[in-house]
Amino acid sequence: MDDVHKQVFITGGPSSNSILVTNFSGQVTKTIDNQLGATGLELSADSTQLYVALASGDAIAVIDTTTLAETARHATGARTCPTHLARAGAYVWFGYGCEGTFTGKIGRYDPATGQPVGNLQGNARFQRAPLLTAATTATGPLVAGQLGLSSSTVQVYSLAGESLTAGATGDVVGASLTDLDITPDGTTLLSAAGSRDRVDAFAPADLAGRGAYSVRPRPNSVALNAGNTHIAAGAITGDSKDVLVYKLGASVPVRTIALGTGDVVAPRGLAWSAEGNRLFVVSHHDNDPEPELSVFTNATGT
Repeated sequence: MDDVHKQVFITGGPSSNSILVTNFSGQVTKTIDNQLGATGLELSADSTQLYVALASGDAIAVIDTTTLAETARHATGARTCPTHLARAGAYVWFGYGCEGTFTGKIGRYDPATGQPVGNLQGNARFQRAPLLTAATTATGPLVAGQLGLSSSTVQVYSLAGESLTAGATGDVVGASLTDLDITPDGTTLLSAAGSRDRVDAFAPADLAGRGAYSVRPRPNSVALNAGNTHIAAGAITGDSKDVLVYKLGASVPVRTIALGTGDVVAPRGLAWSAEGNRLFVVSHHDNDPEPELSVFTNATGT
């Protein structure tokens, strides 16, 4: 989500080689090609640069958000498969690791120098590139999640400049973890995992429970709005309640969103605009790999 330039960036994962750009009405304005396996996306703090994890290109690309042209590409090493990004402190952290037996790791990318540094995850072991989410504070936390296993785990790290310090860890998120989000102050972690029928909330300091939000079986997306007031949650199970919007800490959704017949929210397919009341939903129709983008205003019902 680029609120400065009022545009949305969408990637297709390791088997896609482009980034789709739309305006805030959902109309496609550009396709940025030669982005090999573009998956994870992260904006710079001033929204002038878009960082792209090229899972099939072993690199991190930098896109100018005004011209939509690639301005740099920084190699992460052969067969590293950088996949997920999160900005915290002065750095962009990336989860990397090609499909295989516990090859997933965490790296650090410095936008000032263009230098990626890997293998910063400590003793944590990830089967594949870990999903990352981070608070906006200088000390984090940064949270790494193991995706898609029968017992998914999360590892919490605190930040100290260039270093990660491991904190709480556990399998509290359940099986088949798909999405994570965290409040900007780092006090509440949200997870969507396929083995649950709800989005769970935890305290990152010790992974103590901080509530739950009923969704439906197999939740796969969760997104906290910019005002830190509402969350949106979606699931693979399609019905008339494809997306539910809750006020943080509430038990009953303030809005229920139905997509088209046969449409389900894509994994990690939810994002909010900065004003906190416009929700963007990426979805798939039946087994069609081509995504659809829907835009919902007044998403919090206020």
